[in-house]
Amino acid sequence: MKLVTFEVKTAVGPLERVGIWLDDGRIADANLVVADYLRSTGRSLYPQEEAQHRAPTRMIEFIRQGPLALDLVRQALDQALRVGKTTGPLGEVLVHAPDGVRLRAPIPRPHRVHDFMVVEEHVFNAMKTVPSEWYNMPVCYKGNPDAIIGPGDIVRWPRYTERLDYELELCAVVGRPGRDIARADAPSHIYGYTIFNDFSARDIQLREMSVGLGPFKGKDFATALGPCIVTADEFDPQTSVLVARVNGEEWSRGSIGAMRFSYPEIVEYLSNEEDIFPGDILGSGTVGRGCGLELDRWIQPGDVVELESEGIGVLSNPVGPRQSG
Repeated sequence: MKLVTFEVKTAVGPLERVGIWLDDGRIADANLVVADYLRSTGRSLYPQEEAQHRAPTRMIEFIRQGPLALDLVRQALDQALRVGKTTGPLGEVLVHAPDGVRLRAPIPRPHRVHDFMVVEEHVFNAMKTVPSEWYNMPVCYKGNPDAIIGPGDIVRWPRYTERLDYELELCAVVGRPGRDIARADAPSHIYGYTIFNDFSARDIQLREMSVGLGPFKGKDFATALGPCIVTADEFDPQTSVLVARVNGEEWSRGSIGAMRFSYPEIVEYLSNEEDIFPGDILGSGTVGRGCGLELDRWIQPGDVVELESEGIGVLSNPVGPRQSG
């Protein structure tokens, strides 16, 4: 199932909702479809109230409901599509046309952001060597959950950088909380996957990391997620082909299939003496030759950066103008 966060206009302003991205491009409102299903089948005396609990309108809360919410939404959506029902009894829109909503980042504000670095080709290309400890543990940096942008959002060019870069990555979304999770149990804690692009100010990043800390300002200004979360039962991150295009020209192509550490190993390591939570984002790190730093090619103001993954879709972001001052 492909889950999105979408925005609809209402009399009281825009509202964010959890949606199901259908094969024909339409967006089904998960909460309203469930409420209509509970009402029409007589399964609840208070269908809207029950739907708020069983199919919440915010993505992290929806994820917390786990497989039960997904199963209920599947049943409700199957019934609605079978009879062609797109509106409810009060005129509420159950299924939106693609141009009737705005897609946001699937998790507009993740619980936490960890971006790992597990593809050896990228490490070697970026650092010109591979540190020996890289082979022993999955290392990461902690990103800024308040700097998330989604499909179509403009990447604001930080005024302190001359070298803006993209990164071609996937990320896993944590679905179940846990601590000290064994590798064999880790897959049940992964809810799904989406595309991850941590835009990077390379010049300031390299200066920060030269002292043995960071990145900080080199990463914390914009991280794009989207366009949807594909549930783990429908997506294999190791076989999906990833492509990066700038203004329609292909710059990068690859996969994370050659991961030094698998996602179950990452979850095991991350949860060692530490809690993980629904809505945590676990970036894979960049595929080999998956960023401008490796290619010595740099995005410019006005460029449009597209990342594509088989099974997920295309995450497109225009780059804003340089900031002065």
